[in-house]
Amino acid sequence: MSKFSSNRDNYNRNRPSYTATRKFEEYAYILDFIQNGKSSIVRMREGVIVQAIGEEHLTTLELLGISSEKFSIGERVYIGKDGRSKIISVLGRIDYGHLTSTAKNELETVVEKIVSENEARFIDYFNSAQPMTPRVHSLELIPGIGKTYMKSILTERDKKKFSSFTDLHDRTGLRDVSKHLAKRIYDELSGETRMNIFVRK
Repeated sequence: MSKFSSNRDNYNRNRPSYTATRKFEEYAYILDFIQNGKSSIVRMREGVIVQAIGEEHLTTLELLGISSEKFSIGERVYIGKDGRSKIISVLGRIDYGHLTSTAKNELETVVEKIVSENEARFIDYFNSAQPMTPRVHSLELIPGIGKTYMKSILTERDKKKFSSFTDLHDRTGLRDVSKHLAKRIYDELSGETRMNIFVRK
């Protein structure tokens, strides 16, 4: 086993978790819906098939919607166990390859919305991220962050933890933080990364 692989495995075991601790999703954001669709997960299940992404675990899901309800892309819907108003059931997890072309096209935009609306959770990544190896820091896994920004972030957070994306930008110059995070999450969902930081496997 290479030294890099060993260090990476140690990082995976010991790194802080940036995914949620709740077992089941309570809310999801709609990526696409098919009014008279067929489930790709459950045989013989037909109706309003909704493709969505969970707010906390960031996994892509297939839902069965109530036919009399109206849905819109980017809408946040409750999918918890009790008191659903628009969703009949969570059919299961769906992988990126089975998303519709519309869902794939909307994915990064919807993820950015989730990141922006859960800012405190994601700013914690910048306050807590640790080195993966002596040469590679986990901050560098975020698109747009190279050695220069990484060093600036580490220097500034040693002085004081970041309180928001605006605070991060003002102190380090890193722009469009939510877009960079959304790109990383999209890459994890689409299978472009070797390891996941945010998306629950």
